[in-house]
Amino acid sequence: MSSPTPSTSAPDDADPGSGSGRWRRLGLIGAAIVAVVAVVAGIVAVSGGGDQAGRPAAAGTPIVEDNYSDVVVSTEWLAANLDDPSIRVIEVSTEPGVYERGHIPGAWNYNWTTDFVSTVNRDVVSREDFTALTRRSGIDPDTTVVLYGDKENWFAAWGAWVFNLYGHENVKLLDGGRVKWEAEGRTLDVGAPQPGQGSWEAGEADPNLRAFLPDVVEVARAAESGAETDTALVDIRGAAEFNGEIFAPEGFQETAVRAGHIPGAVNVTWSEAVADDGTFLPVDELRALYAEQGIDGSKPIVAYCRIGERASHTWFVLSQILGYDVQLYDGSWTEYGNTVGVPVVNNAGTVWGVA
Repeated sequence: MSSPTPSTSAPDDADPGSGSGRWRRLGLIGAAIVAVVAVVAGIVAVSGGGDQAGRPAAAGTPIVEDNYSDVVVSTEWLAANLDDPSIRVIEVSTEPGVYERGHIPGAWNYNWTTDFVSTVNRDVVSREDFTALTRRSGIDPDTTVVLYGDKENWFAAWGAWVFNLYGHENVKLLDGGRVKWEAEGRTLDVGAPQPGQGSWEAGEADPNLRAFLPDVVEVARAAESGAETDTALVDIRGAAEFNGEIFAPEGFQETAVRAGHIPGAVNVTWSEAVADDGTFLPVDELRALYAEQGIDGSKPIVAYCRIGERASHTWFVLSQILGYDVQLYDGSWTEYGNTVGVPVVNNAGTVWGVA
């Protein structure tokens, strides 16, 4: 996978995130019985307190059963826990040199173009190489890994997917990422971290988290024939990519000879899941956003984009926050759109790379 041309904005800025409310909902507090839930709800309503991730709770707001507090932490929470040796902070940004200009104190730098991928055979980083990388950055089996980055955590979410793919059990994203941390005037450091050698070993890749071309083609052929499909497809690219008006956002070189989308896919741009400050929308708004397109967790979901990374952000929202059964199709449109004989929907009428 090759790197996008450096840009100061995400490629889907033409499709900004939406949502009127910006309150955070109280996350899942175990499999509590109804009486305990009622007590906790009463306490929140009276005190206006937050959850373990540092999210403020709106008084009188119903408790939503989600995984938010298990997988997302606030800037306040991270700032208060930077000295905890059981936490390892990792930055995954796309803009060259941004980490070197200053990063969250103690944060390790992972390069998405080399650390998360096998650069020659266009695949995910091998189990052996990922083990070596994480051990160099001091990660043990019980380490809490907190990832953050630029562009609303777009590539930090890719890192979270890789960690989950190889079985690390405690992986979180920093809500709002680097932009929110900087906007709040929080401390940045230029020094390189010096962690001790870690002991975590990557496991076998979890097949439940990854979809491959044959899986997607099977769904596409069923959708093309008008049959009911057992899997929902979510294309998270911008509307212009989805409709075939463009082959890739300006400045991004990885493309396909055909434009359009996979039959049966619905279009929910990844950036719609975040607020203006880069934080995730409240859980009820996230559920409603995807439910409007028929994505409600009632059947397995496959998310895809152009080269796999943007879709990891949607994978994180749907699977890690909302708890749906989701696979990432990391081959995405550059694989599918270059494959001979597969069905394609092209609303714009572009043919073989000619608009």
